[in-house]
Amino acid sequence: MRHFLCWEVTFPFRSVYCQLSDSCDCAFQPRIDYLELDLCRNVYGQHVAKEVIVSAIKQFLQKHSPVKPLVLSFHGWSGTGKSYVTTLLMRNLYRDGMKSSYVHQFVPTLHFPHACQIDTYKEQLQSWISGNLSDCSRSVFIFDEMDKMHPGLIDAIKPFLGNSHVMYGTNYRKAIFIFVSNAGGKQINRVALDFWKNQKDREEIRLEDLESKISNEVFNNKLSGFWNSTIINEQLVDHFVPFLPLKLKHIKECVRSEMVSRGIKPSDEIVAEVAKSMNFIPESEKLFSQTGCKTVSAKLDFFL
Repeated sequence: MRHFLCWEVTFPFRSVYCQLSDSCDCAFQPRIDYLELDLCRNVYGQHVAKEVIVSAIKQFLQKHSPVKPLVLSFHGWSGTGKSYVTTLLMRNLYRDGMKSSYVHQFVPTLHFPHACQIDTYKEQLQSWISGNLSDCSRSVFIFDEMDKMHPGLIDAIKPFLGNSHVMYGTNYRKAIFIFVSNAGGKQINRVALDFWKNQKDREEIRLEDLESKISNEVFNNKLSGFWNSTIINEQLVDHFVPFLPLKLKHIKECVRSEMVSRGIKPSDEIVAEVAKSMNFIPESEKLFSQTGCKTVSAKLDFFL
């Protein structure tokens, strides 16, 4: 008699099983259509980032046996939506979103505060990643504030980012690595400003207009966690994703969204007042919000 695997027996009852289980297979529940909808409804002024992220995730998940993990690096000024998009992405990949046991977030100032302990941190990073991938090959690793990472430290994870089949006895090719950084923001803003000066539509900006500028900036910037990184040098990052600076109309959308989230009917007058209270640069043109949508919530409190 054929011996069935446990999962084969229970597969018809997967929905019931997964209500009781926090297993890797149950936790990973990708919903790409919902991701696209979430990005469309809740993220403003980021046509490049939305297009690149959805396309990259779709293509990666379609591969039954990917040759390497998916590696994305998000760049742009504070308040442009990098962390928010990361949260939306996790919400549509894992049942418990950012709270999932298989989503791991690292913050340099919290997890790697002392430059003198880099060698120890490197060993810990490799051990953490290897151990977590042993538990779930579909794990996600998020490295926030890469511009505050000690140079050289991130190269410890380089063996996990290539196309080797097994590393430290762990199959890691289905993992996703996301780096988040303010580095490259000036280059992104400069391109956006040049498009405006040349009377080109902002929507005409494409990934190829920015990607090489971002990678060169973070590689050559001594204050960047990617300074002289072999991860950059060996082209292990699949996409450098630019987050564009936000204009007045985008800030107004953020204000409306914040009011709706509080159960308040948006008022054109309040929306305009909050948006105009933000600081816009450059000084002469006043095109882009200096803090993106980051301070919208606090500003709104003042006008209510």
